[in-house]
Amino acid sequence: MGQKVNPHGLRVGIIKDWDSRWFADKKEFGNLLVEDHNIRKLVKKEVALSGVPKVEIERSANRVKVTVFTAKPGMVIGKSGAGVEELRVKIEKLTGKKVIVNVEEVKRPDLSAQLVAENIAGQLERRVSFRRAMKQAMQRSLKAGAKGIKTAVSGRLGGADMARTEGYSEGTIPLQTLRADIEYGFAEADTTYGKLGVKVWLYKGEVLPGMKAAVIEERPAKKDKRNKKDNKKRFNKTGAKKEA
Repeated sequence: MGQKVNPHGLRVGIIKDWDSRWFADKKEFGNLLVEDHNIRKLVKKEVALSGVPKVEIERSANRVKVTVFTAKPGMVIGKSGAGVEELRVKIEKLTGKKVIVNVEEVKRPDLSAQLVAENIAGQLERRVSFRRAMKQAMQRSLKAGAKGIKTAVSGRLGGADMARTEGYSEGTIPLQTLRADIEYGFAEADTTYGKLGVKVWLYKGEVLPGMKAAVIEERPAKKDKRNKKDNKKRFNKTGAKKEA
């Protein structure tokens, strides 16, 4: 059975940029890679409730520049910048280098696949029906300007004895088109029956030569004139699609 690769990886260098930007020799490369992972892990842990879809890291000599993208910048910055200063000190302690922390706001959280996935996972932990959580998240994203979205939840859904995968798809998700700006998000929900995995693919439009992927977010999506019932699709674990 064919497996789907993360759509971000195929588009790096074409329409998307690297999340880590630095150069290193063979001896240091592995250590810096692990350090990047630990920095992202620390940031996610410290500002877990702020909605952080992405952390970008740049390095130069003995300086590390960390850019935190968040839906709630006020919670990260804190009162008079106390929160971001505390975060900077912890990262400096972890790396042993001078650290600069920048905070950038995600203006439209419903167009971030990672934030949508985390939102669905949060609802599942609060015992909301997985179908309702997925459908509501999809409607919000499409209303915000997404041209297509696909969601999948896997695990012991509704406390069932046997784990399964259920998902919904609406609009278009052209995974084979490399100029298509597609985001992928993954989150886990801890429930009383075990973990549930949440995956989200979100299509924001095509990036033409000379355009940046971020520009697509500012353009509202065209309304689909076709019958919504024909456009809504539901799929099961076997991958066969059927009408909702």
